[in-house]
Amino acid sequence: MALSPGDSPGFLLWHATLRWQRDINAALGPMDLTHVQFVLLACTWWLNTHGEHPNQQALAGQAGTDVKMTSQVLRALEAKGLIEREVDPADTRAKRLRITSAGAELAPRAIAAVENVDARFFQPVAHDDAVTMLSRLANPES
Repeated sequence: MALSPGDSPGFLLWHATLRWQRDINAALGPMDLTHVQFVLLACTWWLNTHGEHPNQQALAGQAGTDVKMTSQVLRALEAKGLIEREVDPADTRAKRLRITSAGAELAPRAIAAVENVDARFFQPVAHDDAVTMLSRLANPES
């Protein structure tokens, strides 16, 4: 028996995701960041503040993004003056990532804006319930 759209978890997730993405894009637009630019900037900033200078592959792993797409987006962030890509002395094919002062100023503001969106979006659901459910969906092996 086929489910009606309103009874389909996948269909509801699709609609919830679209609404969440619209809200995220509205918050990041004034900062001239796309959602994926934000994720890569925020991950680079976080790793740098914890003493790590990841290469592009490590950043893609942290962010859960495709390595080739990550490289393209990092070029855009570099062009905006938000990150620097330096040749890794241990592997000249790899680029190490460092946040610039402009990136270090923007990242926490962008993170706060996204956290505000998340707080409003997930407000109808208890925080721990949302984190538990989403963690199970994101990492089914855990």
